Amino acid sequence: MRWTGHRSTRWCRAANYSHLIIFIHMGDITLGIILTAAALDSINPCVLGVLIFLITFMTKLFQNRNKMLLGGIIYTATVYVTYLALGFGILKLTLNTGIATSFYWGVAIIAIFAGLLELKDYFWYGKGFTLQMLPGAGARLEKFTSYLSHAEGKHPVVLFGSLMLIGIFVVLVELPCTGAPYLAILGLLTAGDYSEAVPLLLLYNLVFVLPLIVIVIMAYFGTASEKLEAWRKEHRGLMRLVVGFFLVALGGYMISTLI
Repeated sequence: MRWTGHRSTRWCRAANYSHLIIFIHMGDITLGIILTAAALDSINPCVLGVLIFLITFMTKLFQNRNKMLLGGIIYTATVYVTYLALGFGILKLTLNTGIATSFYWGVAIIAIFAGLLELKDYFWYGKGFTLQMLPGAGARLEKFTSYLSHAEGKHPVVLFGSLMLIGIFVVLVELPCTGAPYLAILGLLTAGDYSEAVPLLLLYNLVFVLPLIVIVIMAYFGTASEKLEAWRKEHRGLMRLVVGFFLVALGGYMISTLI
């Protein structure tokens, strides 16, 4: 698959030389890069940790595997739609306001910086500045789940609607921890047309939620959440190592297309 942007690779100046527009030929941006970014983004310890917490909570709350499965599906679908809406919004805003070049530079630098932090966490996990959810998010999530426990006896619309709100909240507070790969891909897609980016964003976000679906299904068939959490903690350093290398390489590649 080839991602085709503008007609050629060149620097173009407007007649008054007040704006510099970058046209980047995207022939080297393959489907594999997008899929790799989505897959690595999906195994972020933040994402998996919150889902395992919610699965544990819903298992105790519902005491019914079918309800737990439905709740997990609703949560995962909410995450998918919310991330997708954010991606479409950022991409549309970037293209419509003419800041694609600045955005491209910005997300390339962010990718490298985030990658270095991820690499740091492989050796000194959680030490110093690290990519994590917004401060206080964990305490607020516990409050929301406490409210959800009181809503369990209410109408299903109230119950699962509350779960959807939790999904939206989690997406927003996880962005500092999970957003770097997504922003980098959005930066690459700004070199093309919005209509061509739509199916790629749909695919990216589908791959992103696949591990969430797998964890929900595993929990449904009896895999204890404690085992899932133990696996996450055992491999979280390796997850950050792989993501870190990828982000540094991707950010470096993005900058190389501008030099």
